[in-house]
Amino acid sequence: MRVIATMSGGVDSSVAAARLVDAGHDVVGVHLALSKAAAASGRSKGCCTLDDARDARRVADLLGIPFYVWDLSDRFRAEVIDDFIDEYRRGRTPNPCVRCNERIKFAAVLDRALAMGFDAVASGHYAQVIDGPHGPELHRGIDPTKDQSYVLGVLDRDQLACTLLPLGGDRKEVIRDEAESRGLLVARKPDSHDICFIPDGDTAGFLATHVGAAPGAVVDAESGEVLGTHADAHAFTIGQRRGLDLRSPAPDGAPRYVVDVDIDTSTVRVGRAELLDVDRLEGEHLTWTGEPVGEEARPVGVQVRAHAAAVPASLRVTAGRALVDLLEPIRGLAPGQTAVFYDGDRVIGSATVDTTHRQGSA
Repeated sequence: MRVIATMSGGVDSSVAAARLVDAGHDVVGVHLALSKAAAASGRSKGCCTLDDARDARRVADLLGIPFYVWDLSDRFRAEVIDDFIDEYRRGRTPNPCVRCNERIKFAAVLDRALAMGFDAVASGHYAQVIDGPHGPELHRGIDPTKDQSYVLGVLDRDQLACTLLPLGGDRKEVIRDEAESRGLLVARKPDSHDICFIPDGDTAGFLATHVGAAPGAVVDAESGEVLGTHADAHAFTIGQRRGLDLRSPAPDGAPRYVVDVDIDTSTVRVGRAELLDVDRLEGEHLTWTGEPVGEEARPVGVQVRAHAAAVPASLRVTAGRALVDLLEPIRGLAPGQTAVFYDGDRVIGSATVDTTHRQGSA
């Protein structure tokens, strides 16, 4: 096949490209220039830096494949950065890496690749595309510490059919050893965990600049007592404990957590950890990698964070909305997060959480 191998400059995408060459595919390496902030930051580590682009080019040269840089920074700003800002402006908690996979790496890139006559796009994600009885299926990678099926749960069936994931059947240490044996200089390069468009890691400062500060009160969620003030409601997320400047401790001495953020009134409500337990959620913007779920309830596993365990649940869909009853509570779930639905190790679909219900609430 003719394949675009997206090459970030890290060890995973480098080995993925090498394996595609070994398999006899006609491979072209493409590095995505996404974040101008990261490129201009001068960082030597992380995602989207100039050093990453150079590392990707060196690997492509070693593999003997053509290499190009695609500047998708304008679309990245519109589809990922602006979405991130808008979601926080609404008091929600988005995952920009999920949005990037959904709208850039497996939408913009795939659309361009297919228009240019390529058959597929490949990446170094730790997940598996497996031929099933009704077409390709997305499954977890075998390395539970590196499984990235969650961030690919937003792919639809057509995108999955044109996606190659060469690493999903191996563990990370095997990939690093293979890179070393191939003579790839990125073999021991650290993984990136930062938000690429916030290179200094100061998310609160980024939001204050782009959203504007919203000072207000910190209130006890149960009694309504005003416990203090804050400088910016956007700087708080559900489940947060650090950064709370409270006038008095809880009567029982138990820690308090952010349990609600009301952007309209700039009110941050805090309370006991138990108030973070969610037993029902509703979601919008559904995508399906398998057969869509309908009105009849279906048992699934629900994962709401990249490296969290899936919890058992019952899922049904009505009027284009996912209605999920959790058999075990999820602590600290916030609107804006992505819920990915599993049947065992297989991803069947996803939704963006827009409503949560706490245990015992109406």
